[in-house]
Amino acid sequence: MNTGILIIAHAPLASAMRAAVLHVFPDVEMGVLALDVPPNESPDVTREQALLMLAQLATPNTLVLTDVFGATPCNIAQKVVDGVHSKLVAGVNLPMLLRTVNYRHEALDVLVARALAGGTQSIMQVAVTVPQNQQRKINDQQQHDHSQ
Repeated sequence: MNTGILIIAHAPLASAMRAAVLHVFPDVEMGVLALDVPPNESPDVTREQALLMLAQLATPNTLVLTDVFGATPCNIAQKVVDGVHSKLVAGVNLPMLLRTVNYRHEALDVLVARALAGGTQSIMQVAVTVPQNQQRKINDQQQHDHSQ
């Protein structure tokens, strides 16, 4: 059985990340849920919503992903995961999320490792290059690559 994935993040990030996942993996609609945390909502209300969503996933194991360690979404998630059947990873980014969805059939501990690797391996500096088949003019000191 697949591991359920619950994204808890500052509004509207969780829903936006879920929408991006469904764009790539449209068949995971019931296995990936999102909880947007509004700025002025009581943490108790959000905690109750998170518990309902965990139950809605109806899977033996759940990976909870949050955006910022120490922020309200993460603090709430810490209160709803048990560390055995549900685990928490903070610092979610889209490559991490896509990797976890792709490997959701693996054991929860393996999935946590894949999430961490997917998140960190996707962060890189990208070299600025000349657009394909175009050469820069020698005298062109002000480049406007954004307009190409």
